[in-house]
Amino acid sequence: MIKMVGFDLDGTICDSLPMCMEAFMNAVIPYTDHELSEKEIVSTFGLNEAGMVKAVVKNDWEAALDRFYENYQNLHDMCITPFEGIRELIGFLKQNQIIVPLITGKGEKTCEITLTKLGLNHTFDDILYGSEKYRCKKENILYLLEKYAIEKEEFFYIGDTLQDAADCHSIGVTCLSAAWAELANPNLLKDYNPYTFESVAGLKKFLDIAVKQNKPHNPPL
Repeated sequence: MIKMVGFDLDGTICDSLPMCMEAFMNAVIPYTDHELSEKEIVSTFGLNEAGMVKAVVKNDWEAALDRFYENYQNLHDMCITPFEGIRELIGFLKQNQIIVPLITGKGEKTCEITLTKLGLNHTFDDILYGSEKYRCKKENILYLLEKYAIEKEEFFYIGDTLQDAADCHSIGVTCLSAAWAELANPNLLKDYNPYTFESVAGLKKFLDIAVKQNKPHNPPL
């Protein structure tokens, strides 16, 4: 039985990663002693924005962080809609009494900006944010399982990275890997996680079968 389906945000609900990378790069360039590579930026993902900035800026990180927030707000017009089918998928889960939390590495400020831009700021049953000190999705998932009295086999997490899949595997919950974003690498995800989906529609079909198993069959008359 499935009782809870958690969602990641960037790269899962919307194609925001290119915008996030541009906002971050433009914000920290004046405060670093070299031009950051895409690999260096990606290595900071999973921390919230303060943690990301502190990882690459040694001095004046507060100024760099303020600049990042400004860039993030201004650039978000690049990403104002969720992926096609996401609204319908969340609605389908809620109609079937599935608890739908958001579990993101983002900080509260940028998460609020994104959800407002997407029109999803009143959508999720719970929202858990990232930490500036460490990647905390595992702890946040376990917290939700305890809070709602959900067993591990009753929980799915939808995320777009190998780290999401690895985190879920390490604590014994199922990750449904989202491989539909512009920067996704479906083959890499599939090599690690058999539950990898290249479209929201494909994931919806999978969850439709899982949800149907929740419903008791009517006994014959």
